[in-house]
Amino acid sequence: MKTYAEYQALVEHSLAPMLESLGYIPERLLEAMRYSLEAGGKRLRPVMLLAACEMAGGDAELALPFACAIEMIHTYSLIHDDLPAMDNDDYRRGKLTNHKVYGEALAILAGDGLLTDAFRVLTAGMRPEQAVRCVQVLSENAGPWGMVGGQVLDMAAEDRACTEQEVLDIQSRKTGCLIRAACQMGVICGGGTERQFEAAGQYADRIGLAFQIRDDMLDVIGDAARLGKCIGADETKNTFVKLYGLERCGRLVTAYTAEAV
Repeated sequence: MKTYAEYQALVEHSLAPMLESLGYIPERLLEAMRYSLEAGGKRLRPVMLLAACEMAGGDAELALPFACAIEMIHTYSLIHDDLPAMDNDDYRRGKLTNHKVYGEALAILAGDGLLTDAFRVLTAGMRPEQAVRCVQVLSENAGPWGMVGGQVLDMAAEDRACTEQEVLDIQSRKTGCLIRAACQMGVICGGGTERQFEAAGQYADRIGLAFQIRDDMLDVIGDAARLGKCIGADETKNTFVKLYGLERCGRLVTAYTAEAV
């Protein structure tokens, strides 16, 4: 098994060539897509995919197209999430958000381009049955049943108090689904068993909750310079901090992480 940093480096070196492997893309569109895709970040989802692949007995380097595809989809979601019609954020990963640099229209198209091209990248270099199953897993978790649906639920719940179950439903879709897709796609790429596939999903559900709770905490107690984005942006949203308070959130992060392990 490689270290987190080694997996991260593999992803960083692969993202730009994946975008340029097909041929001509209008220059300004390619620039806008690359601006957000290459802005850094933890690369959590592709790293988890590569690690799950190796744990299932596969070769992480052969799974790089899948890892890049899931980062492309994650990046598209951030571009759209930052738009004035959504969260209206000015900074992401320490840089101006895409629409602040390229305008709203091109930012929308850059997100659309990353989302659509991810499925071309996804089908490169893997056996057809693996590619088909990964497309199914990713589209289910990224689409209206998953991340997109979670975003809609999140917007609909603004400015009103939500129940615990509503907050869990929102965050398990909005954040958790793409983490789940990453872990399960890694198992598929590694040729893992159905038992490993299910275990990867259970792990991802727990770690996704821990991740989102910690993210909600950082919106209250974090340092904007270190986070690379504005804090206090979730004041109108139903977060785990509003639901549980900081102290209980800290305990839950520890508990969910332990369950994941």
